[in-house]
Amino acid sequence: MDKDRVKGAAKNVTGKVKTAVGKALGDEKLKNEGRTDQVKGKVQNVVGGIKDSVRDADKKSRETP
Repeated sequence: MDKDRVKGAAKNVTGKVKTAVGKALGDEKLKNEGRTDQVKGKVQNVVGGIKDSVRDADKKSRETP
């Protein structure tokens, strides 16, 4: 598993927490920061998934004679 997938998942969770706290406190700025972090985390997770796919494909191509 690529490190970007782990970091992306963590950023997504952090964003969800920020969004929830922002909603609870009525803090629009914090809520928007949370939404932004969620999107960044999802994108980073996708990038990590692509890296994993490329790595797996490369590994398989080396195994096949």
